[in-house]
Amino acid sequence: MKIGIAQINSTVGDLTGNFDILRCAYDKLSSDGADLVIFPELALSGYPPRDLLLKKRFGEDCAEKLNQFAKLTDACPALLGFPEKIDLKQGRSYYNSAALCFEGEVKQVFRKRLLPTYDVFDEDRYFESGTSPLYFSLSGKKIAVSICEDIWNSNGTRHSENPVNEIAGEKLDLLINLSASPWHIDKKTQRSTILQEVVQKINCPLVYVNSVGGNDELIFDGSSVVLDSSANPTHFCPSFESSCQIVDLEKTLPIEPLNENELQCIRQAIVLGLRDYTHKSGFKKGLIGLSGGIDSALTAALAVEALGRENIIGISLPSSISSDHSKDDARSLAENLGIEYHSLPIQKIVDSAESELAALFAGMSPDVTEENLQARSRGLLLMAVSNKLGALLLTTGNKSELAVGYCTLYGDMCGGLAVISDIPKTKVFALARHMNKNGEIIPLSTIEKPPSAELRPDQKDSDSLPEYNILDGILQSYVEDGLSIHAIIEQGYPEDTVRRIVRLVDRNEYKRKQAAPGLKITSLAFGIGRRMPIVQKYSN
Repeated sequence: MKIGIAQINSTVGDLTGNFDILRCAYDKLSSDGADLVIFPELALSGYPPRDLLLKKRFGEDCAEKLNQFAKLTDACPALLGFPEKIDLKQGRSYYNSAALCFEGEVKQVFRKRLLPTYDVFDEDRYFESGTSPLYFSLSGKKIAVSICEDIWNSNGTRHSENPVNEIAGEKLDLLINLSASPWHIDKKTQRSTILQEVVQKINCPLVYVNSVGGNDELIFDGSSVVLDSSANPTHFCPSFESSCQIVDLEKTLPIEPLNENELQCIRQAIVLGLRDYTHKSGFKKGLIGLSGGIDSALTAALAVEALGRENIIGISLPSSISSDHSKDDARSLAENLGIEYHSLPIQKIVDSAESELAALFAGMSPDVTEENLQARSRGLLLMAVSNKLGALLLTTGNKSELAVGYCTLYGDMCGGLAVISDIPKTKVFALARHMNKNGEIIPLSTIEKPPSAELRPDQKDSDSLPEYNILDGILQSYVEDGLSIHAIIEQGYPEDTVRRIVRLVDRNEYKRKQAAPGLKITSLAFGIGRRMPIVQKYSN
């Protein structure tokens, strides 16, 4: 049997655009000799559709496009993920379903059993659970269909039901899994383990078809794979790019797993997420404030890869405190990248604001208020340029800074997308060096100089924060691993440092709630997967 794997990039809600992608992929794979074409989970609507599912006509429009697609199918059947509108007096209004389209009509519908409600997933808000595993026959083969989470409970720890165990009781020739599984660091390792466990239980080949592309903060890596009945991978689709490939299940041989570099994967993921967020939002150009620091340099370099140098505008916004080396580094970066570059000094704006506030602030010593006037002056000008030129302003703060509030609301936090907001500072340095491996893109002086916000003379990040290797270790334990203060201290970190960092994380939740959406690359990002209350008093 020849399986056509349609690893496609859907846009949430773009039913017409997605239909065109589905049609092109189907036409190619069916004409190339596929016996069955498989699309990802909710490929028709894009994943996740979220509250689009609550719109009155959305379900009807999806059904109309599904029927249009089904009419295209002739001798080659296709499995297509779609949101299935249902009319229940109680419960949700949809199933997360897969349609078997064949001979011009929808022959059969398969419904997702297990609905994830952890991390970024909220499927129980919208979908009813299917009630049984379903099968179909093709070319004398008995085939089972599952959808994403249905195979993620093979050890029985996530849900009370276990579709894999039920499927294992049948004598199957093939298991198919339609998926929309977002990527993060180590996700592919987790997936590989799950898929191998599933095949060892069911004793038949598995075809796993995953979505690819960026939708809001989520990045889908594709990485579709075929495993034989011994749980050996026999075919890999590329990561972070669309792909239409045919796999002959009768002629596959085991192959070695791909050896992927973590930094290269982060780079590919961010480039894909940034490109799709920009283009799917209707922008063509990106705008970046270039401080001469490593964060804005890395953001600019990634933006050039994603959008092309001709579509990136870099602006230096020096104040009287900005060092010569920072201004030089910003200019050198722009030259290295070949992007449009401008310098807009902000000192007159800062002086004017301080003059207007002088009477109100009389008798008060200068503090962070005056420092933040610089950041907010920069935000003012950058947003003006963004409005005038129609360029998406990209914020440049990293995860470490966002965690402890080392950023200014309505200043450096201004923008439409926080490109590296889920990359800890230590990984920012590592990724910058990775991007320079074939020649200097980011000036070496930018990488080697001590990090500084340059909002007061001779300021360094280390004046108010621990060294970043210590800070990032504490943040990993507290934010991503969910450890208590005492457990983190037991790891060997100084108690006063741990308590201070935890306090900073907790008290700056209000800033993160107002931050631009960021691209998710870790297991737990500041975004929809982390829903902490802004006003709370628990600290332990």
